[in-house]
This record gives sequence, C-alpha cells and structure tokens, in this order.
Amino acid sequence: MQIKIDDKIFEPYLLQSKVEARVAEIAQQIKTDYKDRQPVFLGVLSGSFFFMADLVKQTSLDAEISFVKLASYEGERSSGKMEVQLSIHTNLKNRDVIIVEDIVDTGHTLKYLLDLIRKEKPASVRVCSLLYKPAACQIQFEELQYIGFEIPNEFVLGYGLDYNAKGRNLRDIYRLAAI
Repeated sequence: MQIKIDDKIFEPYLLQSKVEARVAEIAQQIKTDYKDRQPVFLGVLSGSFFFMADLVKQTSLDAEISFVKLASYEGERSSGKMEVQLSIHTNLKNRDVIIVEDIVDTGHTLKYLLDLIRKEKPASVRVCSLLYKPAACQIQFEELQYIGFEIPNEFVLGYGLDYNAKGRNLRDIYRLAAI
C-alpha cells in the first residue's frame, strides 16, 4: 500500500519481518565478535534510534550506549555540509566502538564521524549500518563491517529514516515511488 508524506508518494520496500530477521542476524554476529568485550555502541541520531535499540537488545552484551547527532540532509539529498548538533559525551580512548548508522549514502557523514572518533584513540572502530547504497557511496570504508541491506540509490524512509522529519515511526521501510 502506498503512502503519501507531504508532496511525495512512497511504496513498501522492506517489510518489518525482513528487517527484524536481518537485525537478529547482525546482532548475533556482533555478539560473537565482541564476546567477553564491552563495546561502546555509538548511534547516529536521529535515524539510527529504532535500529540501534533493536540491535543492542539482541546482542545481550555488557555494552555502553551513547549517541551523536550530525546533520547533512536537506529534503531528499545530502547538503554536503556537516553540522554537529549533539557531540560525543563518552570517553572512547582504548574502547571498542561500534558506530550504528541508519544508512550510509555518499559516505561523507560517516567519514566526518570516523575522523572525529579517531582523534579519541579508540582500540577499534567498526560500523554497523542498516542500509548501504554502494552506487551512491563515494568513499570506501574498511570499518563498514555490518550491513543490513545493500540498496539501490533510491530515497527511503521508515524504521528511523525520515522525509522532512516525518515517517520515522513507520515499521516497514518505504521507497520513493516512481510515478
């Protein structure tokens, strides 16, 4: 069923059941990789909120949770300008850090965040992203270890992703309908 948000029509793309199953798989892999360790899950707000909550609950790790808020999107596209709206308030020195992203698109936001984190001298840094757009990504990341779904270069919303601050609470992920 299509939905309308503001001036755009969206169609179902990834159903909640498929997303939940993939999140469980990623959580199991992280649980295995970080057994007997205490990583810091660093969620990138606001989009990663739902994904990170579901992911962390399923890892059952003795982990710390923190957030950072960066902004680069205006409507459907990245503006290319980075704005830190909430900075990191956790000591990352000698810690294992898992950055949790909703989507890696062009890669500029992630590069900016990785540069910030590296200054803190963590023991390790890995990235976990629900969605990844390889056709749009302009930077290669060896840290991008956990990917939920590789998707085409299409605009998506739901499960934390938004359009004009709307649609984050949708349980399924929708894509912009071709009309």
